Amino acid sequence: MPRWLAPIDALARLALPPRCAGCGVPVAQDHHFCAACWSGLRFIAPPWCATCHRPFAYDRGPGTRCAQCLTHPPVHGGVRAAVAYGDTARILALRLKYGRRISIAQTMARQMQRLMPPDAALMVPVPLHRWRLWSRGYNQAALIADALAKRTRVPVDRHVLVRRRATPSMRAMSRRKRAEIVAGAFAVVDPVRVKGRAVVLVDDVYTTGATAGACARVLLKAGATSVSVLCWTRVVDGTD
Repeated sequence: MPRWLAPIDALARLALPPRCAGCGVPVAQDHHFCAACWSGLRFIAPPWCATCHRPFAYDRGPGTRCAQCLTHPPVHGGVRAAVAYGDTARILALRLKYGRRISIAQTMARQMQRLMPPDAALMVPVPLHRWRLWSRGYNQAALIADALAKRTRVPVDRHVLVRRRATPSMRAMSRRKRAEIVAGAFAVVDPVRVKGRAVVLVDDVYTTGATAGACARVLLKAGATSVSVLCWTRVVDGTD
């Protein structure tokens, strides 16, 4: 920052101090949390399932898989989520998605970057249908991917994966019903752009995995060597 701008910046910070991304109280720096909101975030790290990265309560040894992956292995290469779904994580996701607080994408990316797979060659955000994109004005997953790209230098392709039909809200639906709704809803427009590349599918919230699974299938069919999921938060229903 030029020296002559420093006094102006100081005045601006006095008038508009950085705010906690969770509750809005003043904090020391942008994209930081107050003590209460920070303590309300449950960060996800090993030990976790070797397949889907669902957290374990204790280390079960290398290669151990959770019960869900033993019975229904996912098509993707695992879910890397910054935090477990909870009150603070949910508030941030809602403010980004519906509250037009687009700077929260950068807050999320700060916590997600540590989980970027080492072999990542391309990030692909989970797409919105064109009518939902038009009504909302932006795709929250694409905003997160853009913020991650600036921090990790892994490139983003916003347009290679498309949602070719609109799908209804699936909040109260079962895992099977969600899978039925999203089956065939996604397509890769140019397979050359993903062929032979380790793809990271970026989203804000991971719940049952129906959407991520449908996206991963078409990306793998198009020639991606692997597809892993990187998101802000995931529903874990306790630790295994």
